[in-house]
Amino acid sequence: MNRLSGAFQIAAVYVGTVIGAGFATGREIVEFFTRFGFIGFLAILISGYLFIVLGTKIMIKAHQLKASSYEELNEYLFGKWLSKFMNLLMMFMLVGVTAVMLSGAGAVFQEQLGFSKQWGVLLTIFLGFIVMAVGTKGLFAVNSFVVPIMILFNLILMIHSVSDTAFLETLLVIPHVDDGWKSVIAPFSYVAFNLSMASAVLVPIAGEAEDLKTIRYGGIIGGFLLTVILISSHFTLVMIPDLNLYQIPMAVVVKGMVQGIYFIYIFIIYGEIFTSVIGGVFGLEKQMSQYWGGPRFWVFSFIFLMIYLLSLFEYSQLLAYLYPLFGYLSLIYIVLLWMKPRTQL
Repeated sequence: MNRLSGAFQIAAVYVGTVIGAGFATGREIVEFFTRFGFIGFLAILISGYLFIVLGTKIMIKAHQLKASSYEELNEYLFGKWLSKFMNLLMMFMLVGVTAVMLSGAGAVFQEQLGFSKQWGVLLTIFLGFIVMAVGTKGLFAVNSFVVPIMILFNLILMIHSVSDTAFLETLLVIPHVDDGWKSVIAPFSYVAFNLSMASAVLVPIAGEAEDLKTIRYGGIIGGFLLTVILISSHFTLVMIPDLNLYQIPMAVVVKGMVQGIYFIYIFIIYGEIFTSVIGGVFGLEKQMSQYWGGPRFWVFSFIFLMIYLLSLFEYSQLLAYLYPLFGYLSLIYIVLLWMKPRTQL
């Protein structure tokens, strides 16, 4: 029972780290998959397979290396000298992505609740300080609470969409888009980007874990749950007309379909954004602490200041430009991970 419980905790952190501002709000899924119609659905299936296989491989290898940060995994993948460049690149990407998530938290308050974006950003930073003070247990606790609720609500919305008489016809549509070629590379760049970012959290957690089977089961369960959420979200999003007009399309679905759970779902979206913010800060703190031995409070303060300044940019603009760029840069990461000696799942 302890092994199963530990596996679900690891799976929850895996899912919670990947499901950030763009994923939970639906904006990221639209950008990489849904706008390509049925081709996007096929790309999601490929992504799910890669999440299961490569996410598990990252954690097993981190456990075997007893790695305390993604730097050590990068040295294994890229070698001593190239890994230094990749470490800097990944740190830059992690700062940028965490800032996107923080901006997304502000967007929830502004677009869906009618409050100032700054209130949402500052509240997220305040709560983040509290969780960071608790440490790894706080990370496990937040994800173990939010992730199951997120999955449940996604499935409710999916059932509502699938029951629509026009669902099957809408699902099979392949719309014309000017950059349709991106649908071919989308599953690989998407998974590469998310796994390279999630490794900042998954590597130290797996490195500290004692039981290899718990890690293996956690990776497989986490990858499978990510696939389920991707599919259920896509099934819901394809039913939105003009879905590119919204920063938080999933909230628009809930508001139009099931108004009774609207504010609950907004809370869940915020919770998922928050889990990724603290996951990003956790990974950055683990990395920066290797270079500076000062009190953790000042490390957190510096990290939150950096991402706060970047979060002042518009959320949808940050996501549209940074996520695809980081995805392409991360492709080399999963190629090398795939080429390394096979890890038994």
